[in-house]
Amino acid sequence: MQGLQPYPHYKDVGLPWPGKAPAHWVARRTKYIVQEVNARSTTGDEQLLRVSQFTGVTQRLRIDGQDAQDTRAASLVGYKRVQPDELVINIMLAWNGSMGVSHFAGIASPAYCVYRFKPDAHPWYFHHLFRSPAYKARIKAMSTGVVESRLRLYSDDLFRIEALLPPPDEQAAIVKFLDWANARLERTIRAKRRVIALLTEQKQAIIHRAVTRGLDPSVPLKPSGIAWLGDIPAHWEVRPLKAVCKIQSGTTLGKDYGAQQTYEFPYLRVANVQAGYVKLSVVKKVAVSMSEAQRRTLENGDVLMTEGGDLDKLGRGCVWEAQISPCLHQNHVFAVRPDKSKLDPQFLSALMGTPYARAYFQMTAKQTTNLAATNKTKIGQLSVLLPSVVQQREILVALGRETKPVDTAISRLNREIDLLCEYRTRLVADIVTGKLDVREAAAHLPQDDVQAALEPDALDPDEATDADADAELEE
Repeated sequence: MQGLQPYPHYKDVGLPWPGKAPAHWVARRTKYIVQEVNARSTTGDEQLLRVSQFTGVTQRLRIDGQDAQDTRAASLVGYKRVQPDELVINIMLAWNGSMGVSHFAGIASPAYCVYRFKPDAHPWYFHHLFRSPAYKARIKAMSTGVVESRLRLYSDDLFRIEALLPPPDEQAAIVKFLDWANARLERTIRAKRRVIALLTEQKQAIIHRAVTRGLDPSVPLKPSGIAWLGDIPAHWEVRPLKAVCKIQSGTTLGKDYGAQQTYEFPYLRVANVQAGYVKLSVVKKVAVSMSEAQRRTLENGDVLMTEGGDLDKLGRGCVWEAQISPCLHQNHVFAVRPDKSKLDPQFLSALMGTPYARAYFQMTAKQTTNLAATNKTKIGQLSVLLPSVVQQREILVALGRETKPVDTAISRLNREIDLLCEYRTRLVADIVTGKLDVREAAAHLPQDDVQAALEPDALDPDEATDADADAELEE
């Protein structure tokens, strides 16, 4: 990507957000670029699609006829039909970039808006432009609503927004270059994620040995009673999780509170709950009644566990340390509150990542085709190993020492991935707003490299989980 230069000549296009643009580009209101389409499904049998700020338009899978992300729609008849190269916008989350051009034919929520591009507009140039930071800021400013979480982008609002329009052949050159650049960056990101996966396996093996056998290799053993675990130290107890913990369900989004006054609270969703840590880069808010908030508030030391989705998310756990207070959790995340006189929260979190706990959740889950979901009852029936609390803490201290080098390596790789993603965002924005000229570079690209860009994005898979936003839409 080195060697890219600005255009030779610029002009003031009279718009507040890009400032100057290449002299031969024009500014045009979006109503002259797209037209809304409202074709509806008569069967509901088409491929169900979703849109996210991270991955754009993707296909949604179902479990036993129900969407894996918990759509509440009884029927998909009347959903909006989408064709390849059409723009799909989540009107409730357009302000944060929840829009994109579709590769797929299918159907989307009736609460989404679907648009077809006019002849001189290249769909994928506008896919990148509309998702750029400058354009998202303009969308946010033009959206309707009092508070951020309730902003809506209606078609009339969208049509008033101005967009930069290069000549058609230049739009195609920009798309070609960005496809190539994205492919190169994605290959690098995937390679780093593969290394992270190997390091994570190494860490899990260290943890599994410590939390299922303890620190003394000569200790007498006894059968655990868990078929896939084997022997455990003779002085350890085995109890169902519900005997030593309270299991709290989360709040359901879109709930009607009638005449009750509602208040906005931050809440955690599946994407926030990672294996061993809480990811707080994006924390959303939900409006609930005060009584609902009191029932769903997290406490310091709660162990967060995910309901499911992809198999790797099933029962995934980490400890909440009250980084945000007050904070709620959605219904796809359980808060497990240990009796700390019997079970240290960090020890429970470590247990959740072991092969024996993973095996339990996978065997007891409702699942299909790489997707799975557990529930409060199954979580409560999980057999947990209970050395004394003193021993639990000794094990945790030893684990901290032994896994520190692995954690350091994983953190470094994650930071490198973050920097690559930030670079990609900046590069795309600079190109689609005319700060960098890629015409000559695109003309010399080999077509094989460009085709590689059609592979799925190498984004963090957890960022694609936006079930809470979709559940709000699909009544």
